[in-house]
Amino acid sequence: MTQDRPGPALPWADAWEEALYGPHGFYRRTGGPAAHFRTGVSASPLLAGALARLARACGLHRVVDVGAGRGELLGQLAVHNPTLELVGVDVVPRPTGQPASASAGLPASAGWLQAPGGAGLPPAEVLREVCRSALVVAHEWLDVVPCPVLEVDGNGVVRQVEVDVRTGSEWLGARADADDLDWVRRWWAVDGAAAGTRVEVGVPRDRAWASLLESAPDAVLLAVDYAHAREDRPPFGTLAGFRDGRACPPRPDGSCDITAHVALDAVAAAGRSAGASATLLTTQRRALLGLGVDPRRPAADPGHDPRGYLAALQRAGEAAELVDPGGLGGFGWLLQSTGPPLPDLAP
Repeated sequence: MTQDRPGPALPWADAWEEALYGPHGFYRRTGGPAAHFRTGVSASPLLAGALARLARACGLHRVVDVGAGRGELLGQLAVHNPTLELVGVDVVPRPTGQPASASAGLPASAGWLQAPGGAGLPPAEVLREVCRSALVVAHEWLDVVPCPVLEVDGNGVVRQVEVDVRTGSEWLGARADADDLDWVRRWWAVDGAAAGTRVEVGVPRDRAWASLLESAPDAVLLAVDYAHAREDRPPFGTLAGFRDGRACPPRPDGSCDITAHVALDAVAAAGRSAGASATLLTTQRRALLGLGVDPRRPAADPGHDPRGYLAALQRAGEAAELVDPGGLGGFGWLLQSTGPPLPDLAP
């Protein structure tokens, strides 16, 4: 259990924001975050192929990648469908010196918008022009929108968790504020919870998604993230750090990525309140199977085309990783529309 504070500290949301998006934050580093953790984008270009098919199924010819990193997904999309209009949005300037390829690299034809920082988005009037009639993809974006971290103390009081930026040590701070408690009552009930129960308050994620949806007319928006629902919230939260491809303590000093899983059911409700006309909340496994990602091994007959057989084996292995329910297949997919009908993604 987190102890009472013995000295100065910052609320987690503030320390997290500075650690990722401040002048010396993790996402400002040369090379980007891709070297520090593995995602569906880095696991296989099959994900980009599925997203290209999703755009086509929605009748959309532009894809906007929010939290585009260094353009890795956009480079893969360009290979799968060179006719797509592509735009990246991120806190860093447009990446340079990267060839368009299936592995990485922002295509020269792709547009780029630099966000002001943090979970902030470009001005709504600018964003609206590029997101209009687009498939807007937020792949592992919401999990790095910093949010308050709360904990139940020994008296049953819900309090802010504060953190020492240098060491990552935590202490209990002031009582949670009214807005956070309202969200907790609706989405992460802790009445009668044991001391040490933690909550990652989704208010900033809900607001970020609502702002994005309001800036995307006649569009389909997709959020992909590790997620949980109200009936199975993790009692001790999910705050974690990643550095050099491995999990590490979430120290907010700019040396590592810091993430927490997303209450996608709350995000979906925020989207509906912001004007979403249709909603689909599912898993990556179900969605990718419905979009034609096939994890079945090819028939064992390599004699006529050994290279083709090996390539098919590789695709099947990559597909299996993407749809594994205990891994990447466990990602939540939230699709919301501001106009076009959503496709049927039943496998």
